[in-house]
This record gives sequence, structure tokens and C-alpha cells, in this order.
Amino acid sequence: MNRNLAVLAALALCGCAHAPAPKIVTQLVKVPVAAACAPKDFRAPPATADTDAALRAAPGPAERYQLIAAGRLLKNQWITEAWSVLAACR
Repeated sequence: MNRNLAVLAALALCGCAHAPAPKIVTQLVKVPVAAACAPKDFRAPPATADTDAALRAAPGPAERYQLIAAGRLLKNQWITEAWSVLAACR
């Protein structure tokens, strides 16, 4: 009986000797995330009047030149806008 009591007491004392709770540390890890560079409302290239069909249908060189000049102005405006968006991406 004493032996059983000694074993029971030893087990009870061993049960009290437990490891301390683990220390939990939260760390912030910065991970690069791919993001779209161009805005959602970025417009497509403009439809210009200097199409092949319009240039062929022009009655003379002066009219063809006007179509090309008008198309160039629209394209230059769009290119300027596109380059400003691309520059912001870098």
C-alpha cells in the first residue's frame, strides 16, 4: 500500500512539472505583390480619320494631308497620356 501511495505521489508531483507555455511572437513580413500598373479607366488608342480606306478615298493630296495631320494630333495626345502612365509605373 505504501508503495502504491509513493508511486501515486510521484506521479502527482511529476504532473505538476510541465514546460512553460511557448512564447508567441508576431512578425511582419513584407512580400512584394504584383499590381496592375495601368489604371482601369486607361483609354484605348483613339480611332483616327487617317485610315487606309479614307486616305485612298481622299480626292487629292491636300485632303490626304489634312487627314494625316488630324490623325497625328490625336495620336500624339494619346501617346503623351500613355507615356505619363508608363512613367508613373517605373
